[in-house]
Amino acid sequence: MLKNWKTSPKIALTALVGITAIWGWTFLIVQHAVSRMPVMDFLSARFVVAALVMIALRPKCLSNMSRQGFRQGIILGIMLGLAYITQTYGLTSVSATVSGFITGLYVVLTPVVSWLILRRKITGFTWWAAVLACIGLALLSLHGWSLGIGELLTLGCALFCALHIIGLGEWSARHDIYGLAFIQIATVAVISLAAALPGGIILPPDAVVWGIVGVTAVFATAVAFIVQTWVQSLVPATPAAVVMTMEPVFAGVFGVLVGGNRLTVRIIIGAVCVLTAMIMIQMKTVKGGSAQERLSLKQKD
Repeated sequence: MLKNWKTSPKIALTALVGITAIWGWTFLIVQHAVSRMPVMDFLSARFVVAALVMIALRPKCLSNMSRQGFRQGIILGIMLGLAYITQTYGLTSVSATVSGFITGLYVVLTPVVSWLILRRKITGFTWWAAVLACIGLALLSLHGWSLGIGELLTLGCALFCALHIIGLGEWSARHDIYGLAFIQIATVAVISLAAALPGGIILPPDAVVWGIVGVTAVFATAVAFIVQTWVQSLVPATPAAVVMTMEPVFAGVFGVLVGGNRLTVRIIIGAVCVLTAMIMIQMKTVKGGSAQERLSLKQKD
């Protein structure tokens, strides 16, 4: 299996779990960074550094990209950028826990939007896994509910996340993975800079915040989106969305181990629900056939 790791859905989904662990860990350090500088300026620094690192490692990464690849990469980048911006502005009026739950609704929105746009069938098994993951997210992060502009903005974030996941599932297998990931990150960098410019660009104030920018840019952005793009070239959008709900699980774990948060029965039950949904989807995906078979079916659509 290791010889064919590049085309193994099981290894791909395992790698995606690793990425969600990175995202969960960075939640703590990003909180510190945005308390020291404006959120949009932090996002600008993060994505600009990520784009510069990627182009430095592979200066010719765009040489094999077609015009269609550029267009689709920019569209994906716009979806990703809008997700970050709507979530960030939503956080100005809602708590991080409520924001986390509403954002996590992309696990339910992904199959629904996929059905609406692509007419992809939603199986009962997929619905059970998605609902179970959603219940887990609620237990992990929801502590009260109110609906206002912040909640609506964050719901928009969930929708943009779902569109981004669906787009990756449809397009990533057609293009160079590294090049497509770079175009997405560069697009978000441009959008973030444009959003930060009206108030003037503020750089990280000290070495600690610069370190956080570096860590999030390299591991939580450049590496993470390269892996996500590769994963979604092998597995459908809905399984990827369900596995990505591991992010709040890891955020909770690191919050307890590093951030001093209290471990409760509610957190344990929520984590078990999300883990169970992830395992259900992973087993179903691996059982469903090889990556080559899925790619062949995708080409016939």
